[in-house]
This record gives sequence, structure tokens and C-alpha cells, in this order.
Amino acid sequence: MSYAIRRLLRAAMCVFSWFVMPYSQCVSGRIERRKLPPIEDPLLLLSATVLAERIRKREIRSEDVVRAYIQRCQQVNPLLNAIVEDRFEAALEEAQEVDRQLAKGTLGPAEELARTKPLLGLPVSIKESLAVEGMSNTAGRKLREKKVALSDAPVVHQIKRAGGIVLLVSNTPELCLCWETYNQCTGLTRNPYNLQRTAGGSSGGEAALIAAAGSLLGVTTDIAGSSRLPAMFTGVFGHKPSPYVVSPYGHHPSCDDENWGSFFTPGAMCRYAEDLPLLLEAMRDPEGTPVTLHKPVPIGALKCYYMENDGPSGLTRPIDADIVQAIRDVAAHLNAQRVNLKRLRWTLDISVCKMLRMKNVETIYSPQANGKPDTTMKREVFKYLLGMSKSDLPSVMIGPMQHIVNNYIPQSRLDFLDAQTEKLRKDFIDLLGTDGVFIYPGFPNTAHRHYRIFHKLVDTTYMMVFNTVGLPAASCMVGFDREKLPIGVQIVAAPGQDHLIFAVAKELERRFGGWVAPV
Repeated sequence: MSYAIRRLLRAAMCVFSWFVMPYSQCVSGRIERRKLPPIEDPLLLLSATVLAERIRKREIRSEDVVRAYIQRCQQVNPLLNAIVEDRFEAALEEAQEVDRQLAKGTLGPAEELARTKPLLGLPVSIKESLAVEGMSNTAGRKLREKKVALSDAPVVHQIKRAGGIVLLVSNTPELCLCWETYNQCTGLTRNPYNLQRTAGGSSGGEAALIAAAGSLLGVTTDIAGSSRLPAMFTGVFGHKPSPYVVSPYGHHPSCDDENWGSFFTPGAMCRYAEDLPLLLEAMRDPEGTPVTLHKPVPIGALKCYYMENDGPSGLTRPIDADIVQAIRDVAAHLNAQRVNLKRLRWTLDISVCKMLRMKNVETIYSPQANGKPDTTMKREVFKYLLGMSKSDLPSVMIGPMQHIVNNYIPQSRLDFLDAQTEKLRKDFIDLLGTDGVFIYPGFPNTAHRHYRIFHKLVDTTYMMVFNTVGLPAASCMVGFDREKLPIGVQIVAAPGQDHLIFAVAKELERRFGGWVAPV
């Protein structure tokens, strides 16, 4: 896009906001501004790393940990609306069995369990779009019959194999197609720091629960920032791994495009930075991309770089002053060098065109068992305009957007953008190497009121670009803004260098305080 077209699109977003803002204000204003109950059980304030070690050594019981998280869920979920379906009774039975086996000594010594079952006895929540056998797997879609997973997704299998106890499945937007979390099945998920604000999406259910201490560890997904934005809005850590470190299969919606796993990956979310490598190690695909997650990293030896915006591109909104200051504080602490990667101005073009060209992504327009779709684009758009559609706006519009990109953008233009993608990927790899990280905004503002994402869609390219070029990235909590909402920044590394991100996340947690309980 030329600079003029970019400014025109920016102006269109501004006009769109004239309609979105009043609606958002009305919806948010109806939500009572209540405070979450205080955290009373000290078990909820311990990291997964600490809890796992104490369970293995029989210093605490898995049952007590699982019960504490169940009780916390029951306290906070009526306010957050983050749980789609729980398995509390089954989880307690599994925890009791872990305690019995540990008491008998049949599982082996604690040192061996730390390697073979690093999550033994720990409660884990799973984003509902990932298949958990016997649990809801609709991804927020209103169906004639509830979709129940017949088997575990590979990443869920890995979690169970590592000793994790699945506690519940959490809310997503319909088909995970929005950066806010609401649907016509479960409803709207709210931010624990301010119920009138969004928890982000599409992993908003996970983020809200983890930030409220209703979950210890969360398995999310990320195709365009779906793990990082919710983490940013709720003050926790959300990591998008390098492609194929974790199996991308067993997800609803599905896709059989050969490049699916380059864009999409399950991700890790937690409150404490030290738990990121623990969780990702458990999630890893044994046959996937090899990474060394626990390799020691001297922070002083890292090469750190940063940018405060995307150029600017002339398309995204200005970054809030509090976020800019946070980035500068992080850069100063890490002695980071300011850089200007000029190809980042192509972020929207390359990301949207790449993702919308993936073949056979499951949408409301996909063929069903009879080989025919349930609806057509013209019919569904018309029904939506009349307020009669069973689907939400992103699900309705994904079809027309795919049609435009695949039929009306010249092939020469697509080839040019593909070339820019590869050049930008090379720019990052050359810059970061095996000992560098990149500090970057994740979004121009902290958590906004519900539904305001719709006039800010182009701003998601701050996150989407790293899916497009296949780099690992994480959102790290670094403080609060003047409205007492969490501020997160992105830390990015070259492919396979996830351990560098984890080291920086731990250092930023030490310096800036990390997660703070909502009050």
C-alpha cells in the first residue's frame, strides 16, 4: 500500500470508531465495576516450578493444590466468565491418585520425576479450541449439537504425559477469529483488573483466569497474537514458540495448508517467568523442532535491540505514552540499541495476504459432512446486517476477506509481498543471530473497553508479523499505566532461540516486579 492508501485506511478506521465507541461505552457501562475476592490461600501464590518440586518431595499434596485452584475458580469465574466447561471432580480424583502413588513410591525418585513428569500433580487449564478428550471443543461456535473432542490434541497428550492435571477448558471468540473473547455460546470474558475492559483474544479465557490466580498454567494458541495480546492486557506472560516446537494439530478450527504450522502454534501462558520453560518443555512435540529451553543465558552477554513503533508505517495508531516509556525503561535496563527495520512498514500487507491465502482454513463457510457449506457469504452478510446471524462479525467477514485477497490482488503484488516477507525474516535473523533479542510494542494501548478492537484491527500487526516471519515472541509484564492497567512489551528472538526470551522475561520480572494480583 502506498502511504496515501495507508492514511486513507487509517481514516476509515477512525470513522468506524464513531460507531464502535458508543456501543462499546454502552456495553461496558452496564458491567458493574466489582473487585475480585482477595487471594487467601498461599498455595495460589507459588510458582508452578516451586509447587512441582514440593509435590514430588511430598511436602505438599497435589490434592490441596488442585482444590485451591478449584475454589479460586468458583470465586472468580462468576465475575470473569472465562470457563466453558470444567472437570473439577475428575481433576481431584487424579490429584488424589498422584498423592497415593507418591506415598507408595511407585513413581520413582523425585529427581527422576523432575525429568520424566515435570508437571506431576499440577493443575493446567486448556483453551477450549484445543481438543481435550470428552470436553467441549466448539471454539465458541453455536452449533446444532455440541462438539465434544473424541481424543486429545497432541499438545494436551504431552501435558498429561508430563503429569499435568487438566482442570478446565476456557473461553475463546467464535472460531478464534477475534482479538477479544466473546461468543454466542459462553458470552463475554472480562478483565480481572477492570471488568469493564477486555481480556483480549483469542486466548482471553486463559489470560483472565491466570491473572486472577484461577489457573496456574495455561495452554493457549497463537496465529496472530492470540496468546500475547491477552497476556499483555492481563499482566501475565504469554509465549508464542518457534514454529513446530509444539504440534499445531488437534485444534478447532483446523487447516490442512502445508504452511499452517509456520503461522499457528499452541503457546504457553503463566504468571511467573520461571514457569515458561517448565511448561513449554512439557508441551514440546518429541518429533518437532529441537530447542534448548533450560540453557543458562548471561543477560550481560545478550545483544539487545528495540523499536518504539513500526516506523511509523502511517497506518497504526501512535503508541500510548506509558507504553513508550515502559519500552524505554526496558531498553535502558538491558542496554539495548535502537534500530530501524524499515521493512516493518510492510507488516499489514505481508501478514494479511499470507494468512488469508492459507488453504482450507475451517470457517462457517467450510463444506460440512454432506460436502456443502451451511451458509454462503452473501446470505450470511445479509443475515448479519439484519441481526439474524448465529455468527459474530469476524466469522462472517473472514469469507469476503479471503475472497478479495485470493481473487482481486494481482499475483505480481503477492509475489512482491512474499519477497518482502523473506527479506524481513532475513533482516531479523541477521540482526539477532543466536545471542540477540528484539524489544517491541505488542499493541498501542493497554486493555480497552469491550469491543473496541474493531476500529483497531490494523494495530494487531505489531504481533501478527512474528507469526508471518516465523519468530518466537513473548509478552512480558513490565508495570502499570496511569489507569492501573497492566503494560506488556514483546520480546522476540531468532527461530529456535526461545531460551533467550525466557532469560529476558525472568530478568524483566526481577527488575519490574512481574505479575501483581488484581485488587
